[in-house]
Amino acid sequence: MAGYTGTRQDHLRRLRRIEGQARGLQRMVEDDKYCIDILTQVSATTSALQSFALSLLEEHLAHCVAEATLKGGPEADAKVKEATEAIARLVRS
Repeated sequence: MAGYTGTRQDHLRRLRRIEGQARGLQRMVEDDKYCIDILTQVSATTSALQSFALSLLEEHLAHCVAEATLKGGPEADAKVKEATEAIARLVRS
């Protein structure tokens, strides 16, 4: 079971809002809106995606990684490495 199963509906709502923001950006470009206004919306959309990613990461650590570390062994090492790599990707983006 995925760590986010209990909050799946919340995540889907957030993603639909983010999708709406992205579509809004497309409309802004189609309508030749002012560059700074578009950049402001890009920043808001980026922040929303980052917030979603952090929430998902928190759930992954609390559920998947924590469960694997309780079992120990190579699976635990793999989950910690996987989480570390995911954090590194988020930090670079």
